[in-house]
Amino acid sequence: MRYLLCLLTAFIFHTSIIAQLQHPDEFLPHKLGEHFTPHHMIVDYFEHVAANSPLVKIVQYGTTNEGRPLLVAIVTSEENHQKLEDIRLNNLRLTGMIEGEVNRDLSKALVWLSFSVHGNESAGTESSRIVLHKLADPENATTKEWLENTVVFVDPSVNPDGFSRYTHWIRSTAGASNNPDINDIEHNEPWPGGRMNHYYFDLNRDWAWQTQKESQQRMKLYNQWLPHVHADLHEMGHESPYYFAPAARPYHKFITQWQQDFQVTIGKNHAKYFDGRDWLYFTKEVFDLFYPSYGDTYPTFSGAIGMTYEQGGSGVAGRGVELSNGEILTLKDRIDHHRTTALSTVEIGSIHKDALIDQFEQFYKKSAKNPVGKYKAYVIKKDKTGQRLKALATMLDNQGITYGSVSTSSTGRGLSYESGMNESFAIAKGDMIISAYQPKSILTQVLFDPESELEDSLTYDITAWSLPYAYGLEAYASTSKLTYDQDLQWQKSSDSRVSEAYAYLIPWHDMSAAQMVAHLSKNNISYRVSPEALTFGDQSYDAGTIIVTAADNRSQKDHLINVLNEGIKITSAQVDEITTGFASQGYDLGSRNNYLGTNANVLTIRGEGVSPYSFGQIKWYFNEVINHPLTVVEVDRLSRVNLDNYNTIILPDGWYSLSAQSKLSDWVNAGGKLIAIGNANSKLVDSDHFALKKYATGEEKSKAEKSNQQAEMAARYNHYSDRERLYIKNYIPGAIFKLKVDHSHPLGFGLGKQYFSLRTSSNRYPLMVDGYNIITHPKDQSMILGFAGSNVKSNLKDSMAFGVEEKGRGSVIYMVDNPLYRGFWYNGLFLFSNALFLVE
Repeated sequence: MRYLLCLLTAFIFHTSIIAQLQHPDEFLPHKLGEHFTPHHMIVDYFEHVAANSPLVKIVQYGTTNEGRPLLVAIVTSEENHQKLEDIRLNNLRLTGMIEGEVNRDLSKALVWLSFSVHGNESAGTESSRIVLHKLADPENATTKEWLENTVVFVDPSVNPDGFSRYTHWIRSTAGASNNPDINDIEHNEPWPGGRMNHYYFDLNRDWAWQTQKESQQRMKLYNQWLPHVHADLHEMGHESPYYFAPAARPYHKFITQWQQDFQVTIGKNHAKYFDGRDWLYFTKEVFDLFYPSYGDTYPTFSGAIGMTYEQGGSGVAGRGVELSNGEILTLKDRIDHHRTTALSTVEIGSIHKDALIDQFEQFYKKSAKNPVGKYKAYVIKKDKTGQRLKALATMLDNQGITYGSVSTSSTGRGLSYESGMNESFAIAKGDMIISAYQPKSILTQVLFDPESELEDSLTYDITAWSLPYAYGLEAYASTSKLTYDQDLQWQKSSDSRVSEAYAYLIPWHDMSAAQMVAHLSKNNISYRVSPEALTFGDQSYDAGTIIVTAADNRSQKDHLINVLNEGIKITSAQVDEITTGFASQGYDLGSRNNYLGTNANVLTIRGEGVSPYSFGQIKWYFNEVINHPLTVVEVDRLSRVNLDNYNTIILPDGWYSLSAQSKLSDWVNAGGKLIAIGNANSKLVDSDHFALKKYATGEEKSKAEKSNQQAEMAARYNHYSDRERLYIKNYIPGAIFKLKVDHSHPLGFGLGKQYFSLRTSSNRYPLMVDGYNIITHPKDQSMILGFAGSNVKSNLKDSMAFGVEEKGRGSVIYMVDNPLYRGFWYNGLFLFSNALFLVE
């Protein structure tokens, strides 16, 4: 009787679960594919499933800039849920990230599914609900079997703010029924689009750099687990068939043969299902595995099988759109396709669990014992304040990359990042040593190798990114194994305080100084800038040093000290008290050569034609990097704005029409500072109002026209099959150029004699005759890292990258390269700070 009662109780419980767990079509007011779902309803459904299925646990790993929850559903068997933390720690023991004996019984396949990192590629998020239901459904014997040996992570919306921007727009503008006409408003998303996050950053380019809040929070959880398989579900142009692995060439050379082969295994499993339904697809094209900050490459360099899946649709397709073949691509079609590849990925992970885990373990153990790359260690010299090195260390901590320093000095030999030559160098206490003999060996080498070998120049994204260049640090790559014997020690400047003094000096070497000046500016504290080096006693200060005197702030002495101490706590900037204005060398503090800085009152533009990425980078820089006010106006309102209320205007990159040239010119003449980024310079070129020219001389113009004619002539005799190869002669996806710096000018303060610029555009402007060419491409452009087309390299020689025109009482700063690009080029942020705070 007791046995029958237990059976009856179990049956009733099982039936109760089935009755309570609702299909998405039952839970939501619309069926799958009928319309787009608000993000809060996606969250509600995931919480519903977790509340009604013992197979699902929800983990909220953070919130977005706009306050929306970031979450994953962890799906596995009830038994696995009981020992989930043990499974996680056991997997980290496989990698060597933590110590301890591996328990093979706890080894499960870990499969992570990321949906809609681009918000308007919304079929991913829409499909996540049915994927979760299929996995959690207790009646689904197939998925139940997979979950016995597999833990699945379902992230329904990697970018909730972008997803909401798109879905709110389409729900508010689309008609009662779908109109598949491509000209209908439903298929013409307005600026800026829902692709990006709150700051209009592309989160699929931010996996490694982690400049964005969403990435920082997600990667913390990701690196706590280190999955074996990661699928990143996207969308692309609506006419394209479905894309899945294997990926296109080029592959980074550190990707193992096993990782390459397993992409084929997964692709064939997807193909089986697509073939059975007569769905079109393609593989091995377009989407390569080289740039390390994608949702496929970063997991790959962390030992996983990382893959991108692309469904045709994106922000154009709406609920249904007519294709050129006359068929209608519906939202339901797009959901079905993503559901199929997502579940196929879990299936193949479960089937090949043992091989996945074995190869994952070997990936870490082999590379830690015998690093695959040429360079076995990287020595990063401490900078003058240590703040740049500390910023790099924070970035490495986020990756799980270990480093240290030495207690006694020694010497080494290796490749100098600055010269590109092998040199001897000193290793001193306070320098950072990063060994490739560590669990994250491959990721370390990918991020630090001076130049990554590119097997094919037909690539999808930037081709150079080495971190010492990004952070502007002196560094050396060694082919020898180097060790360290102590942790890096950081000066706790945030604990220091200043008291009443004659003056305060802030060395201008890193972003902590820029953040401090922003803090002073925001609090109306007057400051000066030293145009030359200073010495007080035995302490030397370089040009660009910020001078804050009691005399300049006589009416607010107590406020001054409070603001300085608050700034030190916030920024960790170095602030030195000075008891006299009499300099041992250089200008005395009261010299008129130490010019007053301007408390920045800044305006920028957004709107149709403005690059949302460039605008977003500017907004992010002001909001998140320096915490300084910024006024934003629509580009078509600029001509109607009273510019006298602002002393600085920033023109973002873009393709907009600028009708206010004359007005801007008068404003600059009256003392304004105009900063033009990227293609914004084309709005000022060859104008009666500005010094920037397309060609410096008539001879140069004739030469360029002749070159164009020769190119057109050659094109007539080229093979059609070579068209992509011919195109890339004029193409630069992203490469690092070593540029010359006039460091006597405020725009060059703190940069040294060279600046390594991440150039992503072939735009070229000659050296200015009526202006200062501060950062330039040398005639003998000897050091280029990454790929740049042959014509691009030739054309950029002896040209301006960053320049300043003094105009009336104001100035124009021309930034041909974008120093804020993707937010990870620390030295670019610093350069932009020079333009904002130091240039008069």
